[in-house]
Order: sequence, then structure tokens, then C-alpha cells
Amino acid sequence: MEQQLTFIGADGSPLFYRYRPAAQGDNQRAIVLFHRGHEHSQRMMFVYEELGLTDFACFAWDARGHGNSQGERGDSPSIGTSVADVDCFIKHIQREHGIAPENICVIAQSVGAVLVSGWLNDYAPRIRCAILASPAFKVKLYVPLARPALRLAYALRGNFFVNSYVKSHYLTHDPQRQQSYDNDPLIARAISVRILLGLYDLSQRIVANAHAITTPIQLLISGSDFVVHHAPQHDFYNNLGSHIKERHVFEGFYHDTLGEHNRAQVFEKMRQFIEQRFAQPVQVVDVTKNHLASPSRVLADKLAMPLSPYSWRGAYWAIQGAVIRLGAKFSYGLQTGVVTGFDSGSTLDYVYRNQARGENAFGDWIDRIYLNAVGWRGIRQRKANMEQAIQLASEKLRAANKKVHVLDIAAGHGRYILDAFAHGVLPDSIRLRDYSSLNVQAGKKMIEERGLAHIATFEEADAFNRDNYKKLKPRPTLGIVSGLHELFDDNDLVLQSLKGFGEAIAKGGYLIYTNQPHHPQQELIARALTSHKAGRPNWVMRCRSQQEIDQLVELAGFRKIQQWIDENGIFTVSLAVKGEEIAAGSLNHAPNEQFVNNSDTTVNW
Repeated sequence: MEQQLTFIGADGSPLFYRYRPAAQGDNQRAIVLFHRGHEHSQRMMFVYEELGLTDFACFAWDARGHGNSQGERGDSPSIGTSVADVDCFIKHIQREHGIAPENICVIAQSVGAVLVSGWLNDYAPRIRCAILASPAFKVKLYVPLARPALRLAYALRGNFFVNSYVKSHYLTHDPQRQQSYDNDPLIARAISVRILLGLYDLSQRIVANAHAITTPIQLLISGSDFVVHHAPQHDFYNNLGSHIKERHVFEGFYHDTLGEHNRAQVFEKMRQFIEQRFAQPVQVVDVTKNHLASPSRVLADKLAMPLSPYSWRGAYWAIQGAVIRLGAKFSYGLQTGVVTGFDSGSTLDYVYRNQARGENAFGDWIDRIYLNAVGWRGIRQRKANMEQAIQLASEKLRAANKKVHVLDIAAGHGRYILDAFAHGVLPDSIRLRDYSSLNVQAGKKMIEERGLAHIATFEEADAFNRDNYKKLKPRPTLGIVSGLHELFDDNDLVLQSLKGFGEAIAKGGYLIYTNQPHHPQQELIARALTSHKAGRPNWVMRCRSQQEIDQLVELAGFRKIQQWIDENGIFTVSLAVKGEEIAAGSLNHAPNEQFVNNSDTTVNW
């Protein structure tokens, strides 16, 4: 019998979902359904019924702003909030219904498929498989220059709504589906421009970075789709890092792939895919060697290659560098970056303070533009997310009657750590470390100014030397590493610091770690910004997928339990708990999981 329940979304809002227990079996496997834009869960339940997989439970949500869920119709605080809602929903299913992620198959259509794709990329969940039907990576707007016009209007007037041009006869040939769509009072025909533009921006990022997704994927494409473009769907498939993937194009099908008149052939493909995936162990691609060979490695190597000053690109980036050096004569922020490196602790501390300063009013203006760069906005959001993670970890430790002994191995000036404890209960001890004597001195001064010398110390130490983690007193219960691993592309080096944490922190302790899976200004940074590292004048970064850093953290004996990410998908903050000791060189996985080398690939057409 169907149950109508709620779960708590990313911002604390209760969101509606439907649940049907499995008619057969032990109720340990599930199909989770995500509907199209404008629609709701009830219009997806036929998918579960027609699949006929009665040994699976079924869950289907109403996205916020849709169906019976809260929120203005067709809207959300942001597209990132909706992606985070997906993560909250799956965690709720795991926690409240006892179904592990590796026993879940996700089926998502159109806008729902984009949200799920974003979740697979940004959160790296270990689900069994996903079926994506006609993902709306690029909606056909038909009006020339519609997106630039909407973006300009949004910038000038803020959020507003546009009505969908889509009629039911453009969605499906099935007259019953057409009629039900036309007569459904819960259909939300409007969509906010904030979500429409956010969907497009998210889609561009996900399609380009699909190599970070290794979940087994079945992609279903409608051959006569009037609503979304085909090309981005094919680009997504071709870029996928999944070793097991299928692409099926259904000629003559309209956008509602799962609700088309001849959908029996679609359901046959879906049923086969699901049964095959659950007949085999969970396949998890081992990406811990991506620093040696991967798309992110190739891109970093290309960005490290010098450009001829006589080429147009070489001249362009030379001019960009010159402009930055000129701006440093007026802007204190640019000046700090040029002198100490744009990846230095001093630069981060300046960005955290977010106070534009210059030699004059012109310099103040330049500095404000600099501080408002998308990467620095992400850094400040990372700081806010870090504070949430520290608060949550501290609460968990105290709930378990454990002391809160903090160890940060690359604290910079230590501002983000000290700010996190500026309000509320102080930890029992804070041990801050950094490789730079300049940062250590600045951090000690900040500790004194805040009157925390009775619990806080700051010392100079190499984060990658495992000997520096031994015999610490008091033994840390909360380890923190923020902004360090992103500066080093070698996973073997990163693993040294993570294993140091693994040896220092006892079972039941926590680790907070950051990551940078994506950066929209990666070439600007590599070509025009300087690094603090000796012998490397340019700041060339290799973005590390979330799955990659999560697997490295697992090798050190930790398991991720919570994650936060900024709207642009640049920086993540994750909270992991220390579990049982695991053998060195082996990933911590369940008995029904099979790890595969990154060179094995199965592709079905």
C-alpha cells in the first residue's frame, strides 16, 4: 500500500514523497523516481508499475515547488539547493527505510535527470545504477537570444517567472497521457528564471565534467524531442567516466520518453539494465590513480605547457598577467597575491576578510571586483560550509561523550578555524599547523588577540610528513584539512597526510576535508596567477573529482557522512567518521562491492 510521507530538504523544508514497499523479497532494494519539470511524483508511479519489479521498493519525490511539496510553484532557492535535496532524499531513504545506496537504482526524467546528474557528479554517491531519460541539458527556447535576454532581465529585475510553451501533444503520442497532463491541477506550468538559468549553467558544467561520473548509466534519448536538444545528451554520454553505460535512441519519440505510446520497448531496456546490474556486485571504479592518467591530468598538463608569446593566446594571457601586475599597484588584494602567491595563506586570509582596500578610490573599486571573482566567492562559501561541518562534528563528539580536540594541518592564518568557534561552546583544545613561518606568526597573533591562548597553539610543521602525526597529546578527535590537497595533484602525496590523520585519530573521531572538483577560471589561474610554491611561478591546478578524494579518504580509514558544496560546484566540504582499521592499499567497501581498474570499460549501444 502506498504511503505519503515527508523528508527534510537541504534548507530544512519538509518535502513530499510517495513510498511503496516491495510486494516480494526483503525490502532491501529500491527504485527511486525523479519527475520532469512542471510535474510531480504521482505522474511517475506508472513507471514502477509497468517495470513489474515487485521485489523492489519504490520512492518518488515531489521536487520543491512541485506537487505537494512546499515552495512557490516552479521555483527553488537555487538549482544547487535542488541538487542537495536529492542527496537529502537518498540519505533519508537510507536512514529511515534501511536501504543502502548500493541497493538503489535511480530513474530520472528531463529536469529530474539533470538534478540527478549534478548529484552524481558533485556528491559521488555509491548507488547501484541510474537511468536518465531525455535529460534537459539544453532546453529549446526557440526565441533568438532568449538566454542572454533572460540573464540580462534577471540581473536587472531579479527573479521572475515564465510560462512553459510546452503542450501535452509535444510531450507524447499517448492520448491518455496527454489528457492526464492537461487536466492535472498539480502541474506547475510556470518556471522561475532563476531555475531556468541555473539549470542551463549546471548542465554545461555537468556535461563538460561527466568524466567524473563513474556510476553505471543507461541513457534514453527521444529521437523527435521538441523540448530539449539532442547534442548535449550525446556529449554527456561520450564524456562519461562510467565503465558500464548504455545509450538508446528511440526514433519518433517525443520528450516524455517514459510516457510515450510505444514505451514497452523502453521498459524492456530498463528492466534488462536493472536486472543485470543487481545480478552483479556493485562495481566501483578505482580512481585513486587519476593523478597519473585521467582527463583532469591531461587538462592540467596542457595548462602547464608554456604558450608562445607570438601566438594570439600567448599574447592574450601575457596581457592578462600584465594587467594583474598593474592592478596590484592600486589593489591591496592583487598586491598580496602577486607578492605571496594567489594560493598562499595570506591571500586566503585577505579573501576571508572581504574588505576592499586600495591606494585610492580607484584601487578600492579594483579590489572589490577582485574579491567578487567567482572563485573567491566560492572560497568564502567554503568557509561558511566549514563552520557548519565543524559545528556538526563537535556536536556529534559531545553527544558521544568525547572531548573535542582539534588538529588543523594547514591552517594558513587560522582565521576560518577561530571564526568557527567564535560563538558557542569552545573545543577542549585547538592545535593549528602550517608550513609557513609567516602564517604561523600571524596565527599566533590572532590567537592572542582573541584570548584563546589557554586552549590554542600554532606550530610550524610539514603536513605531508607522517611522523608529525605521531604521539600527539592530546590525541585529536577532529582533524581538519582545508585548501591544502587542492594545491597538490599527486594523490600519493595527499594520501600521506590523510593516513597521518588515520593514525592520529581514534575510531569514532572525525575528519573534515575540502576538495575542488571544478573551477570555471582554471586557465586564467594557470596562465596569469602566481603560486607561493618555490620553483613553480604559475598556479597550475588539477581538479580532483569528489569520488577521487572520497576514495583517498577511505584508504585512510574514514567514511564520508555529510557534504556541502557551493552553487558553482567549485569547492566541497565533507565530514567523515573514522571507522575500523583497514588494510593499507585496499579500499573500504562492502562485501557485495567490486572495485574495477580504471582501464576496464563496458559500453552498450
